[in-house]
Amino acid sequence: MSTELASLPGLTKSRIEALSDGIFAVAMTLLVLDIKPPAVIEAAALPRELLALWPRCLSYAVSFLMLGIYWVGQHNQFHLIRCADRTLLWINIVFLMTISFVPFSTALLSAYPLWPSAQTVYGANLIAIGLVLLWHWMYATHRHRLVDPELDDRMNRFVIRRILIGPALFALAIVLSSLSAVASLILYVVAPLIYVLPGRVDRHWQPSAH
Repeated sequence: MSTELASLPGLTKSRIEALSDGIFAVAMTLLVLDIKPPAVIEAAALPRELLALWPRCLSYAVSFLMLGIYWVGQHNQFHLIRCADRTLLWINIVFLMTISFVPFSTALLSAYPLWPSAQTVYGANLIAIGLVLLWHWMYATHRHRLVDPELDDRMNRFVIRRILIGPALFALAIVLSSLSAVASLILYVVAPLIYVLPGRVDRHWQPSAH
């Protein structure tokens, strides 16, 4: 089966990664466009107006980190995925669709940082990304469909648990948004740190990294 999958014309793994890199690059670049220089008529007002941009700057930083985290996650998956099939291609398309929505959900959150509805849309976007990335991994690893047969099942389960941390935290943030918008916002800010810090999965990939 591996030979058949690897030989699909025009649907190689490298092209999937190239498209993904392009979508991530565009989405991450679009984030900063939501931060515009304030219009002031006197120099003394500039510091105050710059300070008023904090919601947009915070949303930009959190979203940029989250996109970076999901890019790393997808990259790590493709490091272990040896070949692709049609279903994996379409799962990846759905994944990229959720990634492309991040600039909008970020702009909404930056405009209304303490509104529960804005926090819910942002959280739902991040949950969708995490769940589709999980679907991507589980499809590729089911019965070692698209990965090496030697892939450690314990590592497989660890990757699944690690991916699920994000959706679980963002679901909690959505629930918190109706109780304490500030607490919900803090959770969105803290959540990326869990993935930025190195874990067991990073040590697993490091020896074979190129």
